[in-house]
This record gives sequence, C-alpha cells and structure tokens, in this order.
Amino acid sequence: MKKDRYVPDNCISIKLHWRRTLVQIVFCGSLFAIITLLGASCKSKKEVLKDPDTYYTCSMDPQVVEYNPGKCPICHMTLTLANKNNAENKDEILLSAEQIQLGNVQTDTLRTGTIGDKLVLTATLNFDQTTTTSISSRVSGRVEKLYFKNIGDFVPKDAPLYDIYSEELNNSKQEYLLAADRKKAFENDATIDFDLLLKSAKNKLLLWGMSEAQIAQLLRNKKTSPTTTFYSNTSGYITTLELIEGDYLMDGGTIVKLADLSNLWAEAQMYTSQLSEVDLKGLAVVQLPDLGGREIKGNIKFVNPEINPDTRINLIRVSIPNADKQLKPGMPAYVILKSREHSSLTLPIDAVLRDGRGATVWVKTGAHSFKNKMVQVGLESNDRIEIISGLKTGEVIVISGTYLLQSEYIFKKGANPMEGMKM
Repeated sequence: MKKDRYVPDNCISIKLHWRRTLVQIVFCGSLFAIITLLGASCKSKKEVLKDPDTYYTCSMDPQVVEYNPGKCPICHMTLTLANKNNAENKDEILLSAEQIQLGNVQTDTLRTGTIGDKLVLTATLNFDQTTTTSISSRVSGRVEKLYFKNIGDFVPKDAPLYDIYSEELNNSKQEYLLAADRKKAFENDATIDFDLLLKSAKNKLLLWGMSEAQIAQLLRNKKTSPTTTFYSNTSGYITTLELIEGDYLMDGGTIVKLADLSNLWAEAQMYTSQLSEVDLKGLAVVQLPDLGGREIKGNIKFVNPEINPDTRINLIRVSIPNADKQLKPGMPAYVILKSREHSSLTLPIDAVLRDGRGATVWVKTGAHSFKNKMVQVGLESNDRIEIISGLKTGEVIVISGTYLLQSEYIFKKGANPMEGMKM
C-alpha cells in the first residue's frame, strides 16, 4: 500500500478519487488562500452543472441524449436543446430550428374573415340508379347462347339477349300448337270452347316471356325448336353479367343488369354543418377536371336523410345530362353549390388535415413546440375553409408543413395524434 506523502505544518492534504485512483493533493500557503482556491473551484464546478430537466438531442437521431452542447456522434449535426417536461407532453411535439426551416413550417394568426358565395365538394360520377334495369329469366333451363358476353357492352332495345333450352317452355309450345290443331279440326263443335283453350295456351307462353311475334311465328311454322331466344326489353350498358354459356338458370334468376348513361349522378359528401348554408333545391354546377374543366348544370336529386354518426358526413346526388356519352361512371368531379356569404373564422385549406376521424390543425404553443387540435369545419371557398369550433381568434396556426408535423409526431410518439380525440 502506497504511503501518504509528508505534509508540512502550514499545508493541507486532500485525498481525491480520480478515475479509480486515489490522488493526494497538498496545498501550502495561508488558510485564506486555500479557502479562496477551493471556493473558486466549487463555483466553476457549479457553473458547469445544467438544469436536470434540460438535455441536448439530435433532430435527425432522437435517440441521442447528451447533457452538454456539441455535435451528434452519429450524423455530426449540432445538437438541439430540449426540455424533458415539454418532451413528455403527449399532445405536443418539438422541432429543431433546422427541421422548421427544411420543412417550410409557416404559421399565421387565426382571424375573422368573409367566406361564402359557393361551396366546392369533391364528387365521383356514378350510374343513375333510377334508370338501371335488371333482366331476369321467367323460366328455368340451360343457357345455350349469350349474345353479349362483356361488361360494358351496349345492348339495344329488342336485341337478342340469350337462347335457352327449357323443357317446361317446350311443353307449353307443344300445348299451344295442339290447341290450334284441335280448334281447326273441331271448328263446328259447339260443345267445347276451343278459342278459350287456345287463348289460355297463348297466355301461358306470354307469361314464360315469349313475344307476340314469336308466338305468331310458332303458329305459322307449326313446329317447335329446341331452344328459345329471348330479347332485351330495354337498352343500356351491361353493368353486371351473372352467368356464362352452359349455366343452368332458375326461374327468376338474373341474366344481366343494364344502365342507361343518358343521365348520371355526381355523388358528393358534405359535412352536416354545411347543409344549412346551401340551397338544396337549387341548381348545382358539376365541374369535370378530366374533360378540361368542363362545367354542366344539374339538379340536386337526393340528400341522404341519415347522417353517419362517426364522420358526420352526408351524401348528396346531383343529376346531370350525358347526351354525348362522354361522361363515364367513376370519373372524378367537383360539385359547386351556391351558399350565403357571411363572416367567420377561416384558414387556408392546406392547414386542415382530414380523414375518417374528423379534421385537425396544428397550433403553435412555443418557439419550437406545436400541438394538434381537432376542429369542426364548414364551408370551403376558393382556398379558404371555415372553422366553426375548436379554435379561438388569435391562435397561431400552422398553414404550411402540416404533413411534416404529422409524420414527425407519429415517428416520435408511435401513434396518430387524432387517436382518442373528441370535439
């Protein structure tokens, strides 16, 4: 064991543990000088200590935590000052100055403005269900031939649709021919009403789906064919084809569904708060971006009486003409409705994030901190959107870079900021 050093009478010996080694320091001189030296050492030591709630982290590598300023050991970027109390706020997120600059995060103070005149809704063109026809079979049998085999084919009215082999139908045709022969053979027999028997057999064929022309031809030919052709009683485009050649068809089974494209629906969704702001009995303008912004006037034909309680969204349908058949179901569209102009809190549309849960905005709460808030939106006009509730005048709102904040929050917190939110 190492022996202690010799200490004179006017000196002080101090033993310190430095890096697991016992170090002996000897101070010689006046006691006042020694105390002053020790005090200065303690004072400088205190100046190095930092707030225990403060630390430095890297904006690119959040797992890096240092208690002194410097460079990130991973990417060598300058560390950013952070605070544990703020970082632990589950509703807020901290960004560095570099992140704010690179993400083009811009803010604006919420204020009252004028909005109205028109409401623009996102829509999709769809079939007019009131003009959709389903053609079904009145007799069971095997489908021998289909004259239209592709969805989207146009079927003219009175065009042959399919050939069917049916034992029941063939027997009914034989009964009709037999009744016609008996009437001719026993024309002078007044005891039997052969006209009634012939009429009854003919009505049976009509109920099976045969036309007057087919029955007249059957009577002229005096013979039956194994298969019977059925014709379309309307025109339209095939939207559903239920069978293929060789399938066995039950009576009442659907053959095809036809849609008339002379009129289409523009289906749009709007929030319940917007319903009172528009005239639901007036005209609407449907704009088609795929056709160079072509605009067509139409009428609101349907407003869903039931509101989805989760999304508070309502469905409206605008009927528009399609005489030239250039409009196709599935095309995107915009429905423009007239609304009353009024004063309200407004924001740029890009400031509001919307999904199935609702609408939210990012509010600036500090120099580098932001908080997500759920809001209720109203009318949209040009590039502005109305805020009905959830915010107050004077709050600083993020109007650019909202998706950066959203993704950064999910990355750091591991959850969507809208989860669990309620208005």
